[in-house]
Amino acid sequence: MIFMKKNKGHFDFTFTKIEKQYKKALDLGYNFITCKKFADNQNKLKKHTIVNRIDIDLSVKKAARLGNIFNRLGIKGTFFIRLHEPKYNPFSFENYRIIKSLIKDGHEIGYHSEIIVQGKLWNEDPQFCLLRDIDVINRMFNIKVSGVASHRSGLTLLNNLDFWKGKKASKYGLYEAYEESNEFNLWGKSFYISDSEWYQWKCYNKGKLVKGDQRSFGEHLDDMHNLIYLLIHSDTYYDKHFYEGEYWGGYAF
Repeated sequence: MIFMKKNKGHFDFTFTKIEKQYKKALDLGYNFITCKKFADNQNKLKKHTIVNRIDIDLSVKKAARLGNIFNRLGIKGTFFIRLHEPKYNPFSFENYRIIKSLIKDGHEIGYHSEIIVQGKLWNEDPQFCLLRDIDVINRMFNIKVSGVASHRSGLTLLNNLDFWKGKKASKYGLYEAYEESNEFNLWGKSFYISDSEWYQWKCYNKGKLVKGDQRSFGEHLDDMHNLIYLLIHSDTYYDKHFYEGEYWGGYAF
């Protein structure tokens, strides 16, 4: 199948539009679950299931906006938080309050890890960094983190996902969001849709890129995939335009 490229630009990623797309999924009968729920039930899923993942790369405040949308619609998601991003501190007064509210509302909190970068910059063992960071999150929020999503490396050109080569996340009592194993194979089983290119969507079918298909999450819903792995980023969304609010390196957050 050939898709016409739709480059609508970044003016398509409003909170209003993403809420409508989630609402459309519910109207079509899709069932939303967290990554942890997939890990626990991957062989017993309902037909037309969406695993709802949210990476908080820069903005915890915008994650709160997404959490409010999910609460209105009665769905849950998995929010992956970073510990070492210089533009946000998950333990600041307001960010801590927001993350605690997400937990209280029944959403899952995971660790958006940068352990290869940490190990290289600090001359520390990445495994030690992983266990220490998860312990910090668990203690601060009084939870037990079940999952890790490796954050893309950015300017360092290091790949945090490399830590997991030849390792099983289950050895650490975890799942890794992109692993392909008997314990957790969401990437290999699903139709993956992501806003991670900031100005357009992309998708993978069972781990293979679908070239030229930049349809939105809402547009993909008409295909009625049995299992969708949806990844969105809190930073991508806004009320009227991308350059409203606060700024960092040209990005609003």
